[in-house]
Amino acid sequence: MNLKSLFEPKSVAVIGASSHPEKIGYRILQNIIVGGYKGDIYPVNPKGGKILGIDVYKSILDINREIDLGVIVIPARFVFDAVKDCTKIGTKFLVIISSGFSEVGNREEENKIVKFAKNHGIRILGPNIFGIYSANSSLNASFGPSEIFPGKIAIITQSGAIGGGMIGKSAVERIGLSAIVSVGNKADLDEADLLGYFKNDSRTKVILMYIEGVKDGHRFVEVLKDVSKKKHLVVIKSGRSKRGALAAASHTGSLAGSDNIFNGISEQCGILRAESIEEAFNWSRVLADSPTANGDNTVIITNGGGLGVLCADACEKYNVPLMDDSNLLHELFNDVMPEFGSTRNPIDLTGGANVKDYRLALEKALKSDDINAVLALYCETGLFDNKNMIDMIKEISKEYIRRKPLLFSMFGGEKVEYALQDLKRSGVQVFDDVYDTVSALGAIYKRRRYIIEHSNLRDVEVSIDKDEIRHILSKAKAENRALLLPDEARDIMRIIGVAAPDGYIARTLNQAVNIAENVSYPVVLKIVSEDIVHKTDAGGVALDVENKDELIDAYQAIMRRSKTRFPKARIRGVEVSKMVDKGIETIVGGTRDQSFGPVVMFGLGGIYVEILKDVQFRATPLSKLDAEKMVRSINAYPILLGVRGEKRKDMEGIVDVLLRIGSLIDKVDEIFDVEINPLMVYDRGEGVMAVDVRIILNRKEGN
Repeated sequence: MNLKSLFEPKSVAVIGASSHPEKIGYRILQNIIVGGYKGDIYPVNPKGGKILGIDVYKSILDINREIDLGVIVIPARFVFDAVKDCTKIGTKFLVIISSGFSEVGNREEENKIVKFAKNHGIRILGPNIFGIYSANSSLNASFGPSEIFPGKIAIITQSGAIGGGMIGKSAVERIGLSAIVSVGNKADLDEADLLGYFKNDSRTKVILMYIEGVKDGHRFVEVLKDVSKKKHLVVIKSGRSKRGALAAASHTGSLAGSDNIFNGISEQCGILRAESIEEAFNWSRVLADSPTANGDNTVIITNGGGLGVLCADACEKYNVPLMDDSNLLHELFNDVMPEFGSTRNPIDLTGGANVKDYRLALEKALKSDDINAVLALYCETGLFDNKNMIDMIKEISKEYIRRKPLLFSMFGGEKVEYALQDLKRSGVQVFDDVYDTVSALGAIYKRRRYIIEHSNLRDVEVSIDKDEIRHILSKAKAENRALLLPDEARDIMRIIGVAAPDGYIARTLNQAVNIAENVSYPVVLKIVSEDIVHKTDAGGVALDVENKDELIDAYQAIMRRSKTRFPKARIRGVEVSKMVDKGIETIVGGTRDQSFGPVVMFGLGGIYVEILKDVQFRATPLSKLDAEKMVRSINAYPILLGVRGEKRKDMEGIVDVLLRIGSLIDKVDEIFDVEINPLMVYDRGEGVMAVDVRIILNRKEGN
C-alpha cells in the first residue's frame, strides 16, 4: 500500500477548523502553519471568513479540487456526511481526529464510515486520534505540541495522550522525529500498514511503537519480520489478555497470553521491548545516532572504581561483552594511568584524573581497531572542571560518533546536572545513571546479534498431508467433538512425522489384559473420554503397571474414579500402551492466540508445567533458528545440555518436533490447540517420544 499522500501530501483540508484558540480545530490549523508545511491548506467551517490569515471554505465541496489529505475534527454525528463530501472531490486519505466511535461502543457508525470510504478509494487513519506529524513534508497535523525537531525516529502510538507527551519529551531532549502517528481505534489503517511506509523511508532509522492491542496479529508479525531487517524496532507493549474456557483446557492455552507471546515474538522479530517510555526513548535516540558495534570488545573508562564495578555488573545484565585482553589493555592505557590506577577493564583513571587524562584515554580507546565500543563514566570530584569537561566531551563525541558506539554517564550534583542538560541538547549520548547507559548499549548489541543471526536465515518448509489429517478430523466433527480421541491424535502425529508409542483402546477388562500381554509389560493405562481433558487430575492414569494383577487393579480403579468424578462423561474405554523409557519431560504445544494467531510453545513439561511456567512462545511459521532459540531460552536449558555426568540430550529431535507442530497449527485451520506433554527427550541421537498428545478442534460454524 502506498501511503505517500498520507505522509507527504501536496494539499491538506482541515474540516472543522476553528477561530477559537482553545478549540482543537484551531490548534491543528495553527500547527500546520507554524510547522512550515509548504503545500496548499484548506480550512473548512460553515461560518467561512478567515482563520490565521487563511480563507475558510464553508463546505468541503467548495474546494473543488482533489485533496491528498483531509483532517476531520468535528462531532462524531457529522463525520459520515463529511466523508461522503470528501469522496466527491477525490480525497485520498482522511485523518479522523473526532472521538465518539468504537471506543464508546459506537462501532456500527465507525464501520459504516470505513466501508463507505474504502468503497470510494479513501483510506482512514483513526478515528479517535491526536493527528499526524511527518518531517518529510514538514506537516504537523496534530493538536499536540507545536515544537517538533526533525530527525530519524518514527513513532506509532495507540494512545493519543502518550503520543502528545512523547512529542513534548522529544522536544525537551532535542530528540529528532521523522514522524509521529496516532492510530486510535485502527478502524482501517493499522500499525502494519504504517510500518510498510517507514520501512522504505530513507529518513527513518528507528521505529518506536506504543501498542495496547493488535487486531490482525499474524499479518503484524509478518510485517515486523520484514521491517526489522532494515530498521530498528523499539516497542512498548501494554495490556494483557485472557484466553477463553476452551483454550484453558490445555496448558498451552492457559499459559498463552498477549504478554508471554509478545515476549517471544519480540525475540523472533528482532524487536527491542522496552518496559517504560524512558527506556524506549533512551534506546531509540542511541540507535538513531550511533553506528553498529563491529565486534564484541567494549571498554569502560572511569574515574571511580565503584562506578566502574556497577557498570561491569550492568554489562552482564544487559549482555554487553567486555574486552578481557589484559595485555593489550595494559599496553594501550599504561602511560595515562597513575600508579594506583588499573588497566584492567574497567579502566580506572582514579579520582585524580583531569580533563586531559580523560581525553587521552578516550582517544586511545576510540582510535584502537581492537576496541568496538566505549562506555565513559564520570563521578564528580572536587577537581571537576565543568566547562572544559563539557567542551571535551562535545568535541570527542562529534569526532568519533560515526566510528563506534560511544556512551557517557555522569554522576554528581548541580554542576553535573547542568553538564548533562547541555550535552543532551548537543546530541551527546549521555545519561545520569550507569544502568541506563549500559542498557542503551545493550540495545545496540542485541540488534547486532539479531542481524548477524538472520543474515543467512533460510525458512524450513515442513510438508504435511492436510487431506489425510482432515479425513481423521471429519469423524470428530461429525460427532460434534472438540477433543480428538487418543488414537486419532496418535494418527496425526504419525502423519506429520512425530514418534509416539503404540496404544490400543480396551473397552473391557479382558481386552485390556490381552493388549498388555501383546505389547508386553510394563504398560500405561489412560482413561479415554472426550469429556475428561485432564486425565491425571481425574485419576484416570496408571503408570508402570508390571503384571496382570496390577493391571486389573489399575483398570478398575481408573474406571471407578472417572465415573465418580465425572458421572456424565462419555467413557469409551481405557488406552493401554507400552511404558516408555524415562527421559527428560518437556512440553510442545501449538495454539491459536486471539491476537497473534497460530503460535508454538516449548518448555519443561510434566505435571508442574503451569507452576514452573518455564516456557517460550513463537509465532508461526517457525524457522529452524526460531525453534533452536526456543530450546536455548528456557531456564531449564542446562538440564538438556547434561548435568552431573549425564549426556547431552537430543535437542535436534525437539527442534524437529517444534517445526512439525508449527506446520500443523499453521496449515490446518480446523485445529485450535495441539499439545504434547510430555515429549520425552532422550540422549543425543536417541530421539524423542510424544508420550501423551491432546488435540482440540476449533468450535466454528461449519466445523
